[in-house]
Amino acid sequence: MPAAASPLTAAYDRLGAVCPGLTVTERGPDDPAPRGGGWVGGAGLAAGGAELDAFLAWDEAQVLRDYGRRARPDVVASFGLHRYAWPACLLITVPWFLHRRVPRLPVTHVSYDRSAGRMAVRRPVSFACLPGDPAAVLSGAVVVRDEEALRAEVRAAVAEHLEPVLAAFGPRMRRRGRALWGMATDEVVEGLWYVAQLLGADEERRAVRELELLLPGATGPYVGSAAFRVLTGPDGRPLPTRDRASCCMFYTVRPEDTCATCPRTCDSDRITKLTSAAAA
Repeated sequence: MPAAASPLTAAYDRLGAVCPGLTVTERGPDDPAPRGGGWVGGAGLAAGGAELDAFLAWDEAQVLRDYGRRARPDVVASFGLHRYAWPACLLITVPWFLHRRVPRLPVTHVSYDRSAGRMAVRRPVSFACLPGDPAAVLSGAVVVRDEEALRAEVRAAVAEHLEPVLAAFGPRMRRRGRALWGMATDEVVEGLWYVAQLLGADEERRAVRELELLLPGATGPYVGSAAFRVLTGPDGRPLPTRDRASCCMFYTVRPEDTCATCPRTCDSDRITKLTSAAAA
């Protein structure tokens, strides 16, 4: 059964409301992690053994089924990392963005069932918040002095969760160090940016500002900045985009199809893609 409401519940409920493909269930400190079916534990992936093998086998089969060709093992691992890291980062960034609360969620606290689009989170031992937050009086609250200190908590909490995951995926992806943290930077930015778009135009604009402050550059271990910029469409309409710090390698499966934020996509192609998306 889900745990009683926590300082994070409202944020996770709103995430599920605007993004039905991802629901988050909170569990009490003594509740066992879900197992069986499509569930995998963050700690199991970080261990780099059989759970990671099974997780990546799903990605390998999906590519073959959907595109009729096999992907290289390093590309499969890149897809697998994205499919875990994107929602895992939202567990931290969404409560920060919506309620200025930043949970510490090590890999032992998170389970993921991508086949059903759901995550299970063990209630964190601590969370950071600002002075004046009603949750500041709760057990586990760590009150920080200001917004910049809270942003530092976001960066630290995401790094704490992702570091062992990157260490396990990295050898399979044939990437290390800067390349891996470039991917982490992209997951943080593009995940919250996407959710904010679902929340409305005002929230999207606010998310861009917040992410630029969160990742201005030179905030190790992350690589680069949020890297937002605006292009101009053929009708003069502004087209927001960003420059990814990494490439997901999808072009190795379908060379003609790249993301609008991919470093391999030139601005003229970005404008075409973004204009088509806006028209749709």
